[in-house]
Amino acid sequence: MAVTVSLVLLFGLVLFFLLRSHSLSAGSAFTAAGFGFFLASTGAAGPINEMAEAIVRAVPHF
Repeated sequence: MAVTVSLVLLFGLVLFFLLRSHSLSAGSAFTAAGFGFFLASTGAAGPINEMAEAIVRAVPHF
């Protein structure tokens, strides 16, 4: 749950800055899609959450 909330905030912030800068690229499309999946908690959110948690666990903690 904490990872999901953090990712929603992260994706929302990144999406906000991408939209403000009028940046239209594959990165902004990925950010918008990721933000939508986490925010809406659709059927695809389960696998995306599992992937995000696996990535968070794989990154060494500082």
